[in-house]
Amino acid sequence: MPSTYSILKKLKSDYPTIDFQPADDYLWSPSKQTVYYSEKYSNKDGYAYLLHELSHGLLKHSDYDRDVTLIAMERAAWDTAKDLSGKYNLTIDEDFIESNLDSYRDWLHARSTCPNCGATGMQTKKLAYSCPACSHKWRVNEARVCALRRFSI
Repeated sequence: MPSTYSILKKLKSDYPTIDFQPADDYLWSPSKQTVYYSEKYSNKDGYAYLLHELSHGLLKHSDYDRDVTLIAMERAAWDTAKDLSGKYNLTIDEDFIESNLDSYRDWLHARSTCPNCGATGMQTKKLAYSCPACSHKWRVNEARVCALRRFSI
């Protein structure tokens, strides 16, 4: 399996308009056109995350208005990462991809669960939901990297 250094060197050469910077975790910054990467994961997981974040950049992902759009963007980035992996003689396990997507699905389910009656609500605005069962309305915080909070409105 290629080293992290050799993969990064190749990616920097293949994608000169995208910057790659070390960080505490993996993420794509559309405003800085930068893939941030961490060495805290095993090579196999690290390569997968690195290609995934690069894929967000190649797909020009930036912001989203609906939570389901974020999940669609994540799926597209994983599909592109899987396609890219062959170019670099790497493989990304489908179970690994689904596990990562499950974390977003769980996040969406938690945000959309009515804090009043427990039914699944509908997103009405970027951070707002409404329950079709009891008409309760609530707002949520961003909660992608922190604890989910729901506030009745």
